[in-house]
Amino acid sequence: MAEKVNNFPPLPKFIPLKPCFYQNFADEIPIDYQSLVKRIYHVWIFYCITLVVNIIACLAWWIGGGYGVNFGLAILWLILFSPCGYVCWFRPAYKAFRGWLAAITFFSTSVAAAVFMLFPAIMFTMSAVAMLICILRVHKIYRGAGGSFQKAQDEWNSGTWRNPPSREAQYSNFSGNSLPEYPTVPNYPPGNQWP
Repeated sequence: MAEKVNNFPPLPKFIPLKPCFYQNFADEIPIDYQSLVKRIYHVWIFYCITLVVNIIACLAWWIGGGYGVNFGLAILWLILFSPCGYVCWFRPAYKAFRGWLAAITFFSTSVAAAVFMLFPAIMFTMSAVAMLICILRVHKIYRGAGGSFQKAQDEWNSGTWRNPPSREAQYSNFSGNSLPEYPTVPNYPPGNQWP
């Protein structure tokens, strides 16, 4: 069996880093699921492109008189969220599909090992399903709160989102304290005696 050499992310030769993962849809993903896994991969690529466009938009905002901190945060988001999205979102889905294929084909070699191989395949599948459930729940909360694309467009066009009383009303819709209660003045031990 040929050794699999890491090939992702594909980096230019002048960068002194090497790829961290081996990724080959044709070799590792069952043919029935290759299009789905590729679609998930393309969603991740689109997410990364969106983060790059966000940097450009924040730069334009900064140049136009906005705050430069947003430009810095946009760069930070790209640096952090692109690899995190790959490792925490796409890679578990990829491993779930790859794990099933590896475990099922290994039953002909060693049943005991294949049974153990099913555990991570099941866990990666559960991880992918859990991510899907979380996304669906967030979507349900958004829809349940009366949010819609049309409402967002109307608020944007009317400038409601810029209105301070409207923004204050949005923040006051939260029930309870969003932060824990702390005393405003710290209590220090008497006589400067620290434990």
